[in-house]
Amino acid sequence: MNKNLNKIYSKMIRIRMIEQKIASMYAEQEMRCPVHLSIGQEAVATGVCSQLKTNDIVLSAHRAHAHYLAKGGDLKKMLSELYGKENGCVMGKGGSMHLADLSAGFYPAVPIVGSTIPIGVGVAFANKMKKNSNITCIFLGDGSTEEGVFHESLDFASLKNLNILFVCENNFYSVYSPMNVRQFENRSALNLAKSHGLQGNRGDGSSIIEVIKKTKNGINYIKKNKKPFFLEFQTYRFIEHCGPNNDDNLKYRDKSEIEKWLDKDPIKLIEKYMSKKNKKFIFEKEKIISKINLEIKKSFNYAKNSKFPSSKRLKEHLYG
Repeated sequence: MNKNLNKIYSKMIRIRMIEQKIASMYAEQEMRCPVHLSIGQEAVATGVCSQLKTNDIVLSAHRAHAHYLAKGGDLKKMLSELYGKENGCVMGKGGSMHLADLSAGFYPAVPIVGSTIPIGVGVAFANKMKKNSNITCIFLGDGSTEEGVFHESLDFASLKNLNILFVCENNFYSVYSPMNVRQFENRSALNLAKSHGLQGNRGDGSSIIEVIKKTKNGINYIKKNKKPFFLEFQTYRFIEHCGPNNDDNLKYRDKSEIEKWLDKDPIKLIEKYMSKKNKKFIFEKEKIISKINLEIKKSFNYAKNSKFPSSKRLKEHLYG
């Protein structure tokens, strides 16, 4: 158990440290793409992807770094993409919001709100036609549940009994807009999913233990029944919607709300849990962080020293 938890913790803290480094380096203006960071939301990506196999497929949207890394995406290629380099994961053409690593089962991210959902449903339908049992995991935000394609896609997934795990990361905000100005009172994404015939569950996205448990149950349901399953995890982004900074000076989020979620920091919670379970954890933690710091340093150096794509790449991979 300790070894498994160490692996989970390593993946969570690695995502946090990588994104913190991106935030600190962003001011150099060498990463010329918007970045939507997942700082505060690491438990959902890590917990869900820990239960998926390599040949299972993950799709994400604009806030994709954590999903990409948790699914096993290549860090050097990801950072190179943020720097617009030719050896980036999409050859420097996509930036932060179009990450992809097919070898890890991470299909290209699409930033338009809700657009990943029907694409993922199409992937799952293709898998069914090919008679393979791979699971397609679609990450979506609470704002996506307000789009028409959310309902159309869930209805089709339910109708065709597709092997899809829908994972809604509910961080309560669409940019600066809280849920009470976007949705009617007591509206529930989970209940909407159930109205389309899906089974599902809701959980605390700050608790890695809970995320793993409920993901495992959801995947077991999919495998047993050959039907889709919907998970909604409440979580919270610690910094601005888009960018590396803190924007709480804008006062669109209440101070007491922010403090509540900072107390529920998923990294702090797992560290507290592991410290109780393992007296040696404090020493193991130092080794884990030291190893990750070295990897981050090497990966950033690799990305920064890589070449930009040549002009001949401009007309490649264009379809019309």
